[in-house]
Formats: sequence, C-alpha cells, structure tokens
Amino acid sequence: MSALTTVRKKALGINKDDHIYGTFAEIGAGQEVARHFFQAGLASQTVAKTISAYDMTFSDSIYGKSARYVSEERVRQMVSYEFDLLNERLSATKGVDTKFFSFADTVATSSREGAVPHGWLGIRFHSEPGSAPNDIIVHVKIKDRGRLQQQEALGILGVNLVHAAFFRMDSVDQLMDSLFENLNSRRVEIDVIRLEGPEFKDVNNRLVALKLVQKGYSQAALINPKGDVLQVTDCFFNKPIIVQRGTFRPITNSNLEIISKGTEQVKNESAQGDLDPFPLMEMSLRHDSHGDQKFTLEDYLFRAKTIGAVGYYTLISNFNLFYEVKNYLRESTSKKVAMVIGGAQLERIFDENYYKDVKGGVFSALAQLFDENSELLVFPFKTNEICLNTKSFNPKLELMHLYQHLISNELIVDIAGCDELNTSILSSDVRKLLVSGDPAWKELVPAEVSNLIESENMFSA
Repeated sequence: MSALTTVRKKALGINKDDHIYGTFAEIGAGQEVARHFFQAGLASQTVAKTISAYDMTFSDSIYGKSARYVSEERVRQMVSYEFDLLNERLSATKGVDTKFFSFADTVATSSREGAVPHGWLGIRFHSEPGSAPNDIIVHVKIKDRGRLQQQEALGILGVNLVHAAFFRMDSVDQLMDSLFENLNSRRVEIDVIRLEGPEFKDVNNRLVALKLVQKGYSQAALINPKGDVLQVTDCFFNKPIIVQRGTFRPITNSNLEIISKGTEQVKNESAQGDLDPFPLMEMSLRHDSHGDQKFTLEDYLFRAKTIGAVGYYTLISNFNLFYEVKNYLRESTSKKVAMVIGGAQLERIFDENYYKDVKGGVFSALAQLFDENSELLVFPFKTNEICLNTKSFNPKLELMHLYQHLISNELIVDIAGCDELNTSILSSDVRKLLVSGDPAWKELVPAEVSNLIESENMFSA
C-alpha cells in the first residue's frame, strides 16, 4: 500500500467521524493538507472551511500583523483566530456533541540550491466536545529537493498531525511516532514540538525536544537560559556563533573562562559594525555514557539548566563529529562559526580512524569543517608535563601540509591570554570530589551551579 493511499485512509477515517469538525488555513505551499480530506471523500462531514490567504495584506487583515509570515507567531495567530471563529458560529448548533479543530500551516518551499524549506504547522482541538482546547505546534524542515515532493511531504505531515490529535494521544511517544508515519528523517525533520493544554498538563516540552533528538526525528534541540526550547534558525539567523563542545557534567569555571576568552578574540577579529558572536554550549547524546553508566535525558536537561543558570544557551545534539555541528549551524547563518576546542582534541580531529564511516574520509570531513567563514579556536591543555596547543601538535606526516595550510590561513588559531588558566580541570574531577565528599569541588564551578547541584542532589553518584 502506497504512502498516499495510507494517508487518504487516515483522512477518510476522520471524515467518517461525524463528531470531528474543523477548518484548514494554509499559507505558502497550497492546500496540501486540506486536499487529502477532499480527495478521501465525505469531506463535508469534517471541513467547515478552507482558506489560503497568500497575499500579505489579506493575511494581515484576517490574522493581524506579524513580523514574519513563516513563523510560530503567525501559525498561532491562525489557529487561534480560526478556532474562535468556528466556536462563535457553530457552537450553538454543533458544539454539544462535536469536537472542533482548527488546523493551520505557514510554509516556505523552495527548489533553490542551499535554501532550507521549512514551516510551522499547528492544530487547536477539543479532546471532548466543549472542553478547554489543546494546541500542538510543530516546526518542520523539509529535506526533499523538488517542490512537488516538498508539498507532498507537507500534506502527509499535516494529515498525520490532525489524525494524531484525535486518535494517537495515548502517549507523547505515540504522538511523535505517528507524525512520521509514511515519512522518514531523510524527508522531514521536526525540531520543535510544543504541546499545550489540559491534555498535556503533565508534559515537559524540554523532555519532548530531547526525545525528538534521541529518536532521530531532529538533529538537535536548542534551550535558552530560561529553559525554553527555541527554533535554531529563528535564534541564530545570520548571527556569528562561537560554540564550545563538552559534557558539561557539570560546567566548570574553566569552561566559562575559555568561552569568554574565545568570544573576546572573535570580537577583536571582526570588522567594525559586525554583530558580536553568539556564545553557545553544545553537548551530544552520542556521548551519552561514561563507562557502564548511561545518562538519562533528565540528566541532560539538568546540565542545560546549570548552563542556563550562568547565562548561556545549550544545544543538545546527535552529532559525533565537529564538522556535523558546523554544518548544522551553517544552515542558519552565513556569518562566522568559531568552534572552541582543547589542544588535546586536535589529535582526534586529524585522526583518520574517526572518519571511517565518512565518504571521502578525513579530507572530506576537514573540507566540511572549514569554509571561508569558520575557524577552530584552540585553548591549551596543560599538565605538569605537557602543554598542547597548535604549536606543539604534529599530525601524521601525510597530513602535515594540510595542517600547515590551515594554520597559515588562520583557520586554526590559539586563543590568546590563556596562560594563567588551569585548563586541565575536567568535569570528571569535579564529580570525583563531589562523590568523595570533598567540598573543594565548589571552588571549581560557578556558585549558581554548585547551588543547583546541591539543591537537586545531582552528580553525587
């Protein structure tokens, strides 16, 4: 059975239920979702209205002004307006035994090279006739190259969303899985889901965001200092970024000193009038174990909370390799992407064994890591015996010329002013002191972090 046949069966299942009734408002790609319900048959039992307000003046006159038309703000305006209108006009005649819904999407499809088609979809719905409404808001990146394929993917996802709201609500996992039925991660990526309303009163949307990453439905989740899950491009659009990778279990004073030094260096390198670099802490679910210990998603959320407590954003990803992080951020900005690494990590970056599964191996990986607007900022790793930085590192002989090329073109540079920093202190050192009951651990982390660790009894085992 083809994907479209299955999707039509879902639409028909909704059409056959005479207790479900609603509206469709779609901007950007056409009536890609509504048409499935019309083509399935019996649409008059489900569809009160469809609308495509493509013209900005028409759209503003209906939904109010919005800073951007493909945005969370706009899709919320759409579902709210249409749901209120539906209740205003039909609650007296249909509201007693009918669950109303308003579905909306606002999408930018494209066939241009380098453009990332994306959009926001949302549904507001009753779980029971007359009950307080619930919202599901979704941001999707569409990976198909052809415009028709993009529209097809959008239509499938939209039907899945409407169907899930009424028939796949047993658990958040079931809801997420149902959105990807007849799709896969090569066609779409969902990087934001917001679940709101009485049906979701016990749902932690930050945990939902991490489950998307864990399941492979999203590449990463971005959490701001307040604990909100943000859409990456909305946050980073055309901003320079400086990112430090780590486990941050917990974040240390050294981490903060290093990112501060790196940020200052990028600012000094920038032309007058450029935006200041956006500092970001990134950790990967691919590095989710330590020996026999498996870290929970809640553990990652706590780490993000401690990072937020000292004012930084956290990106929690599925990335193993540095170039994967850079490529992901490059989708959101053409400005500089600077990655902060320790001198000891240079050996890993130039180790061919890490790229056995990469087509083209180490050369392909390095070509993707370095473009005209990216660089590695190296802080020294110091012990009593060694100091590892760009000058003391030597790759294998066959990669030496490539390394020297990157050094000469200042794509790999040392962070200045790190001589006094004790960069050898690791998060694992803090945990050992904490577990042993040695209060010296508090001197290695910011006060805001130590307070959180003590109040929530984390990292003590």
